[in-house]
Amino acid sequence: MFGVSDILFHVLLQAKGDYNAKLGITILGIVPEHSDKFKVVALAAGSNVTLLADQVARHPEVKQAVTGIVGCAELRPTLAAIEAGKGLALANKETLIAGGPVMLPLAKKHNVKILPADSEQSAVFQVQCIQGLTEGSLRRLILTASGGSFRDWPVEKLKEVTVAEALNHPNWSLGKKVTVDSATMFNKVHFSFHSICFSDFHDSSVIGQLGWPDMRIPLLYTLSWPDRIYCSEVTWPRLDLAKLGKMTFRLPDKQKYPSIDLGYAAGRAGGTMTGVISAANEKAVEMFIEEKISYLDIFKVVEKTCDKHQNELVKSPTLDDILHYDLWARDYAALRSTDSLHGFTYPCPTRVGHRHSRTLSGHSQMYVELIDNMKKLSYVIESCRMHIL
Repeated sequence: MFGVSDILFHVLLQAKGDYNAKLGITILGIVPEHSDKFKVVALAAGSNVTLLADQVARHPEVKQAVTGIVGCAELRPTLAAIEAGKGLALANKETLIAGGPVMLPLAKKHNVKILPADSEQSAVFQVQCIQGLTEGSLRRLILTASGGSFRDWPVEKLKEVTVAEALNHPNWSLGKKVTVDSATMFNKVHFSFHSICFSDFHDSSVIGQLGWPDMRIPLLYTLSWPDRIYCSEVTWPRLDLAKLGKMTFRLPDKQKYPSIDLGYAAGRAGGTMTGVISAANEKAVEMFIEEKISYLDIFKVVEKTCDKHQNELVKSPTLDDILHYDLWARDYAALRSTDSLHGFTYPCPTRVGHRHSRTLSGHSQMYVELIDNMKKLSYVIESCRMHIL
């Protein structure tokens, strides 16, 4: 049976329309419905990431941190949670994409479990949990995506895209940045037209995980894992396969979604490149929403930023490296709003000694101050644990 779990929320909200605000509201909506499983201990609101990181370590009763800050801003409090021995439920992917080289070894050192609180990563996790997969049995994972607002548009029409059109997602009600990412497929893992993930095994069998496009489902599973909590059919609708009718799949058009090849290339390059592509995309989307660049310019900004970074790539980065190049990528991408995207060059910063001789806390503090105006959210939560009688 379950015991009542204490929950510590650190909610940093700055915009109601932001994806992170929706994420926080989702969590706060889950708790009252399952008050026999969770109870709120504390709630903090603001934009002080440093305070958040400190409080994570000061609350030993908290067992799990659910993190959902946009971009690399989440990295510092996430690392603080790991060092404090808190389990992690990741509701954003940028932290792992940018900070994986630092984050994963640290999690291994502190024996910290990292669970996915995002829809399709959760689908992958659930299939693996159900099957108890052995190493080598899985051939590949097949993720479905909505294709965003322009999946049915011809490529030549994309030059006419307006901000309002890009923010009209076919399935989800999301924040602006995440909705544009769905259209460009730079962040496609979070989105699923049918909310489906398939696992293709070596024996030719395929297993699918289906569900409504509802953020509560993966979040609740993360909080209750390894058990599943009963949810009322009134407030948690079931997937009706008869009403679903059919599922339609097609290969992504790489002309329409240049982000796919850009993402694969960044993944192959590794090191600081994955953080650079994430930061460049975040800045490019911001400029598009502010109507400083066109929709197609998002891809150009990201590509040119990554190209410029090739000669400065750090294969085995420290946290200092990751934060430094995150800021550099944003600065470099920002110049695209005022300069021509054709043939423009900008000097990549040299990694001179004085930049990298900063203490970790000093560099992190500089980073916190610079991102203070970013939309961000982080909250810490203790998950319920199953006690078998």
